[in-house]
Amino acid sequence: MPLLSGSASVSRFRVAPVLDDPGFDAHAFRAIAPGSETREAIGFVPIEPEAPYRAGHDRWFFRVRIDTLRADPTAVRERLNELVRTEIEQGLGFVGTKKRKQLKELAEEELILEARPRTKIVEGCLDGSTLWIGSTAKNVIGRVHEMLRRLGVGVDVRAPWAERGDPDIEDSVIETYEPGESVLGSRFLGHLVGDPDILVEPEAGLVRLRTEDARVTLSGAVLPDLHRYLERDARLLTAKLIVGESTFRFDALPFRVSALRVESDRHEHWTEQLDDRLEKIAAVYGLLDSKYETLAPKILRG
Repeated sequence: MPLLSGSASVSRFRVAPVLDDPGFDAHAFRAIAPGSETREAIGFVPIEPEAPYRAGHDRWFFRVRIDTLRADPTAVRERLNELVRTEIEQGLGFVGTKKRKQLKELAEEELILEARPRTKIVEGCLDGSTLWIGSTAKNVIGRVHEMLRRLGVGVDVRAPWAERGDPDIEDSVIETYEPGESVLGSRFLGHLVGDPDILVEPEAGLVRLRTEDARVTLSGAVLPDLHRYLERDARLLTAKLIVGESTFRFDALPFRVSALRVESDRHEHWTEQLDDRLEKIAAVYGLLDSKYETLAPKILRG
């Protein structure tokens, strides 16, 4: 779900320093050469060949391309069966675990020589001191951070609790794993239930909660069950929310927005399209930031 078109799944971070020219070409994508032992290639690519990375004053739009060579698992199993059968026919009689592992590696190497790389493209935008990444997948975000560090750009969390310096808290029900995740996000989402400006989708909803015993997913007309779970002190993790005419999924612990429907006009140039969509994406994050600021005293009390 990219930044420039379609529904947007967007992660927001803070970067430093803000570079006059990040120098994306120094780490441009280079394709895997045929017959090479390289199994992965990663690098920056512009929106289209020869297009500039600059998208405005202090704004740079980039794509990270990741090509990966992997043999198809089904084809590997079939080729492994053939190799095992050949070994048995040659009188081996039994193929043990160690030999099967060797044959599997041989099958993978054979098939990789015929395979085509799988390509993943991730869009990103350096907008002053803010980094927008068109993904909420942890492994994808990590690869983009890795590439930016090669440019000398440091990436840090940008969530309201981090901006305010709110103390981290522990919870007997929720565990956090990713840097920047906080139980405060779950408390924030719980306080949003019933908010007049940010609504929980009442008819085609999606909610994920955590109780002391289990993870719970609600879908459809979620509000009656949601209120019952909250009365039992369940913790909210994710909810489909409505702001104006836009719907999106809010992942509370990392403070991330996904599946955001962004209505925008058609523009002649991609920089105008980016300006329009980023303005609407930033507005959703800005509203969430302001709501957290308002609710912070309640959130910190528990």
